[in-house]
Amino acid sequence: MTAIQPKPTLLLATLQSTAIENRIGQVVWTIARVAVGLLMIHNGFSKLADVQGFASGVVSFIGLPYPVFFTYCAAYAEIGSSILLAAGLLTRLNASVLLFTMLIAIFFHLKKDGLQIPPLETASLYALWFSFFLTNGGGLFSLDTAIASWLRKSSSP
Repeated sequence: MTAIQPKPTLLLATLQSTAIENRIGQVVWTIARVAVGLLMIHNGFSKLADVQGFASGVVSFIGLPYPVFFTYCAAYAEIGSSILLAAGLLTRLNASVLLFTMLIAIFFHLKKDGLQIPPLETASLYALWFSFFLTNGGGLFSLDTAIASWLRKSSSP
């Protein structure tokens, strides 16, 4: 007789990370997640330091309406999502928010500078990292994994 397996919920599937058995790999994954999250925070604070400058120089330039509103949205999204990404809490959701902001940054640099590598480099590297975390989750040493483990234990008979 087989035990009845509980159906994975959307929340559990979102929190669960791609499994790799290598502990060293998981430590590197964690260090990368924390480092990328903490390094990204300054981007949000730099927008808040000069809201009008970013609104007119970037948001208006790419053609979005309400540039001051979108500057605040981008700044607080980058600060909040970066902190949560570093903690490994709702990693995939926060990685998608940060990836979106980096795609906008890439679009801005392409529109302003064309295919010049230096302006695209940082935004592209961040976008690659956020794509990794969106695809793979927070890793073994994240709050997501702890919550997923707790959810599995609480839903098992």
